[in-house]
Amino acid sequence: MTRQAARLAVTALLSFAAGSLVLSSLVCAQGARAASDRVFELRVYHALPGRLPRLQSNFREHNVRFLKKHGITSIGYWTPQDPPGSENTLIFLVAHDSREAAARNWKELREDPEWQKLTNASRADGEIVEKIDSTFLVPTDYSPSR
Repeated sequence: MTRQAARLAVTALLSFAAGSLVLSSLVCAQGARAASDRVFELRVYHALPGRLPRLQSNFREHNVRFLKKHGITSIGYWTPQDPPGSENTLIFLVAHDSREAAARNWKELREDPEWQKLTNASRADGEIVEKIDSTFLVPTDYSPSR
């Protein structure tokens, strides 16, 4: 297995493990119940070399606010503890009322003129993200988050 394939496998495994563990504990801790159509979206952002601090700054300063503005509920944000993922990976979990709502939420976010202005400004010195992985999740019938 190549080093790049190993990194990808480790990142995918960490992403799903983090999403599963945190989703279960957070949703239960909040006493929430998942609506029948509610979906969770696990997103993994792979930053270009040296760009993870900029990506985190964007989320800290404005991205989380824009997600909320467009109906996307933030559950949590993580970075892997160990290299190589710790060097370039941001993992987060969000919730939407449905798959259709997710599509609408992301479309509205991308079309928001203020969002476009911010993202263009943040990329003025180059791209930040190399790749985004998105996985939609629904709770199982035995999940505490149901």
